[in-house]
Amino acid sequence: FWFLCFYLTLLYHRTNQLLLLRTRRITARLPMKRVTSDVLVLIFLTFNFFRNVSASIHEYKDEQFIPKSNAFFFHGGTEGLYASKSSSNASPDKPLEGKTFIRFEDVVFLRTRESANAKNEMQSRTGLIETIILEVRDRERIGDAFAKSNALCCTPKLAQEKFCTVGEVIIQHNQDNPLWPLRLQTFFEGKNQEANMLPTTVEINSTGMYYLYYMFCDPELKGTIIRGRTVWKNPDGYLPGRMVPLMTFYGLASLAYLVLGLFWFLRFVQFWKDVIQLHYQITAVIALGMSEMALWYFEYANLNSTGSRPMVITIWAVTMTAVKKTLSRVLLLVVSMGYGVVRPTLGGVTSKVFLLALMYFIVTEALELVEHLGSINDFSRKTKIYLVLPVVFLDASFILWIFSSLSKTLEKLQMRKSMAKLDLYRKFTNSLAIFVLISIAWVGYEVM
Repeated sequence: FWFLCFYLTLLYHRTNQLLLLRTRRITARLPMKRVTSDVLVLIFLTFNFFRNVSASIHEYKDEQFIPKSNAFFFHGGTEGLYASKSSSNASPDKPLEGKTFIRFEDVVFLRTRESANAKNEMQSRTGLIETIILEVRDRERIGDAFAKSNALCCTPKLAQEKFCTVGEVIIQHNQDNPLWPLRLQTFFEGKNQEANMLPTTVEINSTGMYYLYYMFCDPELKGTIIRGRTVWKNPDGYLPGRMVPLMTFYGLASLAYLVLGLFWFLRFVQFWKDVIQLHYQITAVIALGMSEMALWYFEYANLNSTGSRPMVITIWAVTMTAVKKTLSRVLLLVVSMGYGVVRPTLGGVTSKVFLLALMYFIVTEALELVEHLGSINDFSRKTKIYLVLPVVFLDASFILWIFSSLSKTLEKLQMRKSMAKLDLYRKFTNSLAIFVLISIAWVGYEVM
């Protein structure tokens, strides 16, 4: 909130300076819309300054090809794509309106100088890079998979048996769709170190999970790097297929938090004389949840319309998520200990609670940053798996500590014969147990 206020203040002062400068330099007969256009340009440039994190626009910055079997390959992206809309509003000005496509922009392959010098300058084709797009169900059609071989590239022996071309990737085309998996070829010429891929737009007419691979079979091209970018777009925006429903979810969740916040505020005012410290912490969690959902909705909406994420908003949304998760767990823990109900302070365990909360915030922030910054693929990266483990461990620690503290608090209340508080804590324990079971079931569903 304070960052947004500071940012808008800077924008306001810069706009005033620009308007003042324009006022001094223009004459009375210049139209006012010129001044307005400068303000709009300023706002546009300001937002574009923060749009430097790739999402459905996959950028390749001098990436290396890695060896696999008898080939070298680079993974260009994986996303869920919906089929193009048949009743699109395409026009000559917007031929891709309502279409799903993968567009290749400024993709360049750079081989080593040694590899280029080893070739004959008079030859028109001295190296081949293949771009392959396939659906997940066709992945077994790449290479000699049907013969249970690990070979990806065609050899002279396989050329006689499989009718493939030596030096090219083996592709068994789908009989229902003979063009797929799709192969695009880019050749090096003479002794040139660079090979530019032609600007190409591939339309997607079938809903599914799509892979993009860049591959070559020539060992002399070892050390080749790739730069450029690809743009992946669904019919209604740039959001990957897995993320499309999330924008609607975050919008509805924002409204739900707003309703919850209004209800809580009315109750807060109604019983303001009986408010204790815990109520302020609950208010903070609700406010954080409301801000978190609103930020994520804005972030997804921007991503859907532009294809790129505003880095600052993404970082703030991630941080808000980590803070809310941490605070909500700490709140459950201190309530389970009886803070504010059975005991006025936490005593000697305060430092332990603070340390556990700090550790949880750090690992959650790291996990969220890895998941939401950088190129987005609909399949998780291995880095995320390693970051999930400490989060799971600390979550388990919270759960064990919460239920252990609840058991001790219930025992104390039973000994003191505080029946009203005991009944309240029993309901709290039952509710918590139900939601833990639901969470476990949800994790199992996600794994499946």
